[in-house]
Amino acid sequence: MGLFSFLTQELAMDLGTANTLIIHNGKIVVDEPSIVALDQHSGKLVAIGNQAHQMHGKTHQNIKTVRPLRDGVIADFNAAELMIRGMIKMIKSHNSMFSPSLRMVICIPSGSTNVEIRAVRDSAEHAGGREVYMIYEPMAAALGIGLDVEAPEGHMVVDIGGGTTEIAVISLGGIVCSESINVAGDVFTDDIQTYIRQQHNVRVGERTAEEIKIAIGAAVQELDEPVEEFVFTGPNILTSLPSTIAISYQEIAYALEKSLVKVDAAIMKVLEQIPPELYADIVKEGIYLAGGGGLLRGLDKRLQEKTNIPFHVSEDPLRAVARGTGIALKNINKFQFLMK
Repeated sequence: MGLFSFLTQELAMDLGTANTLIIHNGKIVVDEPSIVALDQHSGKLVAIGNQAHQMHGKTHQNIKTVRPLRDGVIADFNAAELMIRGMIKMIKSHNSMFSPSLRMVICIPSGSTNVEIRAVRDSAEHAGGREVYMIYEPMAAALGIGLDVEAPEGHMVVDIGGGTTEIAVISLGGIVCSESINVAGDVFTDDIQTYIRQQHNVRVGERTAEEIKIAIGAAVQELDEPVEEFVFTGPNILTSLPSTIAISYQEIAYALEKSLVKVDAAIMKVLEQIPPELYADIVKEGIYLAGGGGLLRGLDKRLQEKTNIPFHVSEDPLRAVARGTGIALKNINKFQFLMK
């Protein structure tokens, strides 16, 4: 038994559409983009994470880059397994004679179907997971923010990730009502690409659109602290000659408006379902924003104006779900909301 416990490693994994984070011994030991590069002919793994991300959009006929997750769930089972296995290898002790058995907690979107949950579990088990537990993303986000999820009070969390936006009201260690929509970071990136193509007649790649979103992404036309224009060069659609464009945060806010309206509607839908007693708690305490989308400038201000409820951007929102998954791992026996 002593040998078994010595060989058992505990990992908490935030398996995200855009980034995957792994916590081991209370520390984030892997924080890499959720992407792999594969050999086109043999299907073997060429690169993973940051290395593969640098190849994205620049590959030749022998290499392809694959993002195994779409809309928060596994879209390519084989690539997901290779990615999970590769990221676990990054932290395995090199001097161990045995491959340690793994106890894992993985977070999943609250709208996942049984088939999607099974796909995550199978991928984790094939990658070496002996005990695999699941936790819903909004619950993990609430834990990561530092909320007392087991208290008889209402907490509302909006987690805007890469593939999904998760909205949930939590009380007494359970999700009272929730909504999961496939409008999140990836859709925002697509919106930026479409806008630049239509308004400036310039083709822009996914990576550049992502850089624009991070540098000047905004949810409102008027920011308290305006940011400078983002300058980039791309091929003109009509002439194929290089065009240099300077784009402002107001243009990005306009480009994202159509998608942000869907996020607004999903939040309102959840607010309509909340029991009155919990609603009073949420109005008093406010709503918490987590995930990379929470970093959009002015998003908290925009949502506060729409709902008349205070919005708080959590500390380090990008890692809130990962932190919460790590807390759930430490308290596996205590938290009943972990799915077996």
